[in-house]
Amino acid sequence: MSVVSHPNQVTAEWLTNVLSASGFSGSVLNLTWQDIGAGQVADNARFELAVTGDLPTSVVGKFPSSDPVSKQTGIDGRNYAREVFFYTELAQSVEVQTPRVFTTEFDVNNHDFAIVMEDLAPGIQIDQMSECSVDQAALALEQLAKLHGPRWADTNLQQHQLLQKAPAAATDVGELYQIVQPGFLERYEKRLSKRDLTVVDRFGHQQAAYQNYSGDQTLIHIDYRLDNMIFGGPYALTILDWQSINLGCAFNDVSYFMGTSLSPERRGASERDLLKHYLEVLASYGVDLDWNSTWNLYRHYAPAGLTMAVIASMIVGETERGNDMFMTMAKRSIAMSEELDSLALLANA
Repeated sequence: MSVVSHPNQVTAEWLTNVLSASGFSGSVLNLTWQDIGAGQVADNARFELAVTGDLPTSVVGKFPSSDPVSKQTGIDGRNYAREVFFYTELAQSVEVQTPRVFTTEFDVNNHDFAIVMEDLAPGIQIDQMSECSVDQAALALEQLAKLHGPRWADTNLQQHQLLQKAPAAATDVGELYQIVQPGFLERYEKRLSKRDLTVVDRFGHQQAAYQNYSGDQTLIHIDYRLDNMIFGGPYALTILDWQSINLGCAFNDVSYFMGTSLSPERRGASERDLLKHYLEVLASYGVDLDWNSTWNLYRHYAPAGLTMAVIASMIVGETERGNDMFMTMAKRSIAMSEELDSLALLANA
């Protein structure tokens, strides 16, 4: 039986079975749907339902991207497989707030998938080209600590194939950055300053140092930013988009969030206090990091947003919003890297 892989394949009967298996009673009589969100690798839709019994009157579905380039990226990067794996195998072992998932379906042959989850309305998604408040950033870092802390240095994670790295994987991201860098510069040269362009090039030569990390690993999100968060609604903050999960340094997530989700001015004024807040929550899981190590790792991963902007912009379908978003992420990450003198740190690593 084929997997539902597009919103127009969802039927009232199918959703009735999905929700009944989740403990609800009643039937979906009919439904309508509309696209929501701004995902680059997958498509999301909200389904409005006419129901009997105690079934919810709306749910959200996630499916492969309708853009063939983005979909192939999701297949090649095992992104669809990772997200289903997270919800089915890992979500219960961490304390980060995720949506309630009613079903996951995945076809191992063609990577078609469907995830049906609770509707988080009236929660809000802050546009990636805007910024969150300091209080919202503190809440996001609390949730990040609740992801990192429970599985910190947990070697059992290495047994999962989707989290395993091949021997050469440490250089793969660096090599990919260098491969796509010319295309990135060609597309965005007129939107970047000469100083920005210099940082993009210098960072390309420091990929080996940037990818080199031998400390404690934990489960990391990789794409922890505002587009993948819902503030308010059923929960204070809900984290979405688990397509890129992997093992790695926690500060890849921390620096990425700080560098992409706050303006340079707001980040610079609040980052030390926010980092200390993250460490306090992390300490509740028995993880005790000293400030010097924290600060150096934070500086080390300051270019994380630039890495994502350069690579992702070149391997997903191009859109006007995507171009604007990647420029915002790149420029903020470049500013962070320069303020923290991150490239000098990498040069001396």
